Amino acid sequence: MKIVIAPDSFKDSLSAQGVAQAIASGLRDVWPDATLVECPMADGGEGTIEAVLAACGGQWMTNQVSGPLGQRAQAQWGWLADTRTAIIEMAMASGLQMLTLEQRDATITTTFGTGQLIAAALDAGAQRIILAIGGSATNDAGTGMLSALGARFLDAQDQPLPPGGLALAKVARIDLDKLDTRLKDVQFEVAADVNNPLCGPHGASHIFGPQKGASPEQVLALDAALGHFAEQSAEVLGKDDSDHPGSGAAGGMGFAAKAYLNASFRPGVEVVADLTGLAEALEDADLVLTGEGRFDAQTLRGKTPFGVAKIAQRKGVPVIVLAGTLGEGYADLYEHGISAAFALASGPMTLEQACKDAATLLHDRARDLARVWQLASR
Repeated sequence: MKIVIAPDSFKDSLSAQGVAQAIASGLRDVWPDATLVECPMADGGEGTIEAVLAACGGQWMTNQVSGPLGQRAQAQWGWLADTRTAIIEMAMASGLQMLTLEQRDATITTTFGTGQLIAAALDAGAQRIILAIGGSATNDAGTGMLSALGARFLDAQDQPLPPGGLALAKVARIDLDKLDTRLKDVQFEVAADVNNPLCGPHGASHIFGPQKGASPEQVLALDAALGHFAEQSAEVLGKDDSDHPGSGAAGGMGFAAKAYLNASFRPGVEVVADLTGLAEALEDADLVLTGEGRFDAQTLRGKTPFGVAKIAQRKGVPVIVLAGTLGEGYADLYEHGISAAFALASGPMTLEQACKDAATLLHDRARDLARVWQLASR
């Protein structure tokens, strides 16, 4: 029997690799001779680098960068030397988790640190750069990132603009003369699961600005500033990508990646699946086990179990989910390749206790599942 174990991480508890190991240990209690293929996954958000490196044997790299408010920070990124591929999580350098609630200010936060990580990847010889852009603290349309790579954004007096999205209302000239020439030889892929445009009621500022500290008045000002920047960019680039699906991702980082770096966009889980070889692992598999901390209707928006199920469906392999909790609408996933889903808790317990005992709970549920499967197969 061959079983592929392809879970996401359980936030505040276990990495995807830890989840896969715990599930595998439970299955071995019942099927000691089974072929268990552990394939840790992620959906382009937190844990993407860790999942890819665990599966592909790459290495962690570390660079000092400027954080979202210009503070010094140590940021990590992933490097796959064999394929000259860099995996950069925007949250590592420009993430919301780097700021306290009081520090959040979408008008001035910058993506400069993310640009510094891209520069470090170029220095390492990257030919392909994957940008996982979830969890950003920024709303600067990626101008900080571009500035770190040599672009200049100037006001009417030909002075550099200060960091942040609000300043883009005053951009009068975009100077790309010193933009790093190595960029044109690199394949950029954006791992993102949102399709928002840059501006408007469904754009970066309106949808994501409030969680990054923007007041209702600031949301309107930011939206106008990003719109002005998009107009200026169209004049320089000869094209307007502000309405491209995903341009509004990560406070407009999607726009900068598409317009200035010619990036392609793919669901994060598909990018990770390709890197980890999930489709190949599913050949001749009898069962797939996946999971995440909370399994509910939101999983349909491109989270790991949904992505795993889509790939498994094409191979005709059944998929079972083990989740920390089952939320509203989880059964809707039964129409999308999920055969069954089970919560971990064996009785009433606090979230803190569930996180602490996650490995044991995963082991036990996987063991119990194997026993039921074994009985049904008789």
